[in-house]
Amino acid sequence: MPRAVRFEKYGGVDVLCVVEVDRPAPGTQQVLVRVKAAGINPGEAAIRGGAMADRWPATFPSGQGSDLAGVIEETGDAVKGFAVGDEIIGFTNNRDSQADLVVVEADHLVYRPAHVSWEAAGALFVAGTTAYAAVRAVSLKAGDTVVVAGAAGGVGSIAVQLAKIAGAKVVGLASAEGHAWLAGHGVIPIVYGAGVAERIRAEAEARVDAFIDTVGGGYVELALQLGVAPGRIDTIIDFAAAAKHGAKTDGNGVAASAEVLKELSGFVETGRLEIPIAKVYPLADVRQAYSDLARGHTHGKIVLVP
Repeated sequence: MPRAVRFEKYGGVDVLCVVEVDRPAPGTQQVLVRVKAAGINPGEAAIRGGAMADRWPATFPSGQGSDLAGVIEETGDAVKGFAVGDEIIGFTNNRDSQADLVVVEADHLVYRPAHVSWEAAGALFVAGTTAYAAVRAVSLKAGDTVVVAGAAGGVGSIAVQLAKIAGAKVVGLASAEGHAWLAGHGVIPIVYGAGVAERIRAEAEARVDAFIDTVGGGYVELALQLGVAPGRIDTIIDFAAAAKHGAKTDGNGVAASAEVLKELSGFVETGRLEIPIAKVYPLADVRQAYSDLARGHTHGKIVLVP
């Protein structure tokens, strides 16, 4: 029988289980995908822990996961453009991609380009579309200077590259462990913490046009201190500060489409975008994978492989 990640109540990683489930069947406009890789994300941990219960309540037993890449095993009667055996990248809004088999809407899929690894493909959707939305929200143009907080993380590592594609000068705030990777991708790395405003001003030559916050904890206020207009600040986590100061909160929800996923996978295929993979875990080790994620300071994405 196929396996899937499930949890029966809110809690820590100990509530996560991998259980046998019935084989799912696709509807008329759906496909059944044999999952090759599924990325994990902090938002999933927040939902499982109950922190998002007011906004996105769980229905128990609940699954997990939106990101996926795999091979189509069945198609619904009305599906066009995809066939059994096609290799795809996609997403689901049903919190169930962390599984051997998952039913996916056909319009949530794109073909996997030949040079995009399964791990990168399976980790692309949530972090990629979040970064895409954040970069678009701050309206970057050639010659702008943008600061990205959490620049070596799952979202930040993609955002800095998309900002470079847009022609911006990019300053990345990250721990020292991520600096070599950032510098190698044309980003100016800066250690966060005390004195960070002065370090940014020195590297940015006193002008910062935009700010992307993937961390929270005061970065909206830092951006304002640096003279960035509220309309060119985007935070994917500090909603209270955004509401108080008029900053933006564009993230995955405003770029969650197959069209954006296709554009991102095209960047990966042509070598313009790298999806750093921090670690790959078998599906059975889902608890360990989320424990690793919770420790923070992860460079890139953690991926589950059924």
